Amino acid sequence: MATESAAGSPASAEPAPARRLLMLIVPALAVGVVSALVLLGVSLLAEQLQDVLWETLPDALSIGRYSSLWMIVMLTAIGLVTGLTIRTVPGHAGPDPATTGLVDPPLPPARASTVTIRSPGSTAGGVSLGPENPITAANIALACWAGRRFAPGAPAELWLALAAAGTIGALFGTPVAAALILTETLTAAPGKGGLWDRLFGPLAAGAAGALTMTLAAHPSFDLSLPDYTGAHWGDLLSAVVIASAGAVLGLAAVKVLAADPDGWSAGGFGGMAVVKTAALLVAAACGFRGGRIFPAVFCGVALGLCAHALVDGVPVALAVTCGVLGILLAITRQGWLSLFTAAVLASDMALLPLLCVATLPAWLLVTGRPLMQLRADGTPLR
Repeated sequence: MATESAAGSPASAEPAPARRLLMLIVPALAVGVVSALVLLGVSLLAEQLQDVLWETLPDALSIGRYSSLWMIVMLTAIGLVTGLTIRTVPGHAGPDPATTGLVDPPLPPARASTVTIRSPGSTAGGVSLGPENPITAANIALACWAGRRFAPGAPAELWLALAAAGTIGALFGTPVAAALILTETLTAAPGKGGLWDRLFGPLAAGAAGALTMTLAAHPSFDLSLPDYTGAHWGDLLSAVVIASAGAVLGLAAVKVLAADPDGWSAGGFGGMAVVKTAALLVAAACGFRGGRIFPAVFCGVALGLCAHALVDGVPVALAVTCGVLGILLAITRQGWLSLFTAAVLASDMALLPLLCVATLPAWLLVTGRPLMQLRADGTPLR
């Protein structure tokens, strides 16, 4: 009997699974809402600053909003300000962005705040990087700091997962994105409980972040592409070729484009894809703080529209989603994220089987190759 009691005591000390999950709801919802509000605040600041830099100032100086001279001057000024800030602020505005991913260990709050402060200026100034990495890092740092202060018994990994899920849910406007992306990280990490037990808190945080952003800003990823009329044998080949081409372009390195898919030549779309990829590569390698997902989506859209312009028999929706799929696979090396992002751009379930098939050869091209991320010693991750 003593043996049974001793063996049973640890189990009795553990809360029941349902109770343990219920205890996550309040902190998960709070983290999700705060993550969305941080994203919303930084995004609104970036939009206001963008209007000043690219509309108010050139209009006031009678230069014109599309002056090449103004673009060169503004981008040069943004580069100088960014470099001086990184050199002088404490912590040098966070780690080298070439060494960071979307979800990384928490930074000290002071360093995370400098990363966040730099993000609106770079984004508004025209640097080819997105807001997702700095805001995710800031939200993770804030959640981990609050968790250590108000719930010191909870593991740091919990707060990291909640903040990452809340931010990703807000960025994409749906908790499904957070669940899919974190599935790839949580299944590789040790921990207790099954997958859905471990996803429960992040899913709640992702839902809170997504709902907060949806109610406040009504984001949409739908590019209003022409309807996809149904699968054909030729579409299967087109999907595989375009996704693989996107993967190759990503390894070598939105809505305005999709509004008029026939308004540009194949060379114009192809040139835009190459130039945008080069801009992303330069920005990511030169110390600018920002993410790579949203610029990569732009590159994929341009590549897809180039394929449609070359072969007009290829449906626009198929070309665009496969181009985005291939480039995201190469840049992020996250299958769920790439497949989900490509699928939501067209909002057509008929494309999903073709996208799944197109994922296979594209993944064979990118797996095992160097990532667009470096270790601290400068060697590439794989």
